[in-house]
Amino acid sequence: MLLGENTPRIGLKNEPEKRGRKKERSTTFHVKEEAQLFDYVMNKMGSMSRTAVKTLLTNQKISVNEHIVTQFNHPLKNGDVVSINFSNKESGLHHSKLRILYEDDYLIVVHKAEGLLSIATDKKETATAFHIIMNHQKKQSPKNRVYVVHRLDRETSGVLLFAKTKEVQEALQTYWHHDVLEKIYYAIVDGEMENDKGTITSWLTESPKSKIVYSSPTDNGGEKAVLHYETLKKNHKYSLVKINLVTGKKNQIRVQMQSIGHPISGDKKYGSEFSPLHRVALHAAKLTLRHPATGQRISFESPLPENMKMNF
Repeated sequence: MLLGENTPRIGLKNEPEKRGRKKERSTTFHVKEEAQLFDYVMNKMGSMSRTAVKTLLTNQKISVNEHIVTQFNHPLKNGDVVSINFSNKESGLHHSKLRILYEDDYLIVVHKAEGLLSIATDKKETATAFHIIMNHQKKQSPKNRVYVVHRLDRETSGVLLFAKTKEVQEALQTYWHHDVLEKIYYAIVDGEMENDKGTITSWLTESPKSKIVYSSPTDNGGEKAVLHYETLKKNHKYSLVKINLVTGKKNQIRVQMQSIGHPISGDKKYGSEFSPLHRVALHAAKLTLRHPATGQRISFESPLPENMKMNF
């Protein structure tokens, strides 16, 4: 049987038991109509400044249906329950390189900073996004587990997704190309882009010895790769480019931008001559997908890092 666009990939869990909690100073609202979380809280807390609401979100003080949410544009629907915790007690995960954007019974979505591996490449490496999230989960319960769904390179910052069960991991990976609806990246590239918009279609092959991926403009038996780009800002030395990744192959953005003469700045492996950020200047800004349990469209964003807002 073919699965429809909004068909859940896994069965819904039973409603989790609510454990006893200490009383905390909090406010709860019952949503009556669709809205975005930030706008909804601003409307309900009329005397609160925009900065104060942003701080509550960043510090993981706002929950939707008992799950912490930090996304400003998280969509609310009729029946949702929004809770704001005003206590001074720190909650959630606090790490300089990792921040939780969303968490429910199936998924954990985080913002990963540059310089942090997604998962260890050898047994000696423990300072990884996976290790940090796993420790965070085990503090809540020794039985908790975390499963890798996809990865970002060490020097790439942005949105990273983990699963809480093996079943969810397998569902996400099996239907990844169908259920992931949008992947947006930002990159600073070498040189002044010639075109305001464009599409790159090529076939990628990887050298087994060097592990370098090569791009061919014609079908050479490699993996077909497609991306769309838009030039946002540029000068004689650099350009800021928005990339809509259609296929998502290994090193795809890096090798395809090199193929049109504009490697990502800082990416010496793929021909960059400059390094204004002292890293590969690539940021995973947005991930939109169908929830594996509910089939609903969900979207997560990570704002452009300050050091990528160069003076063009």
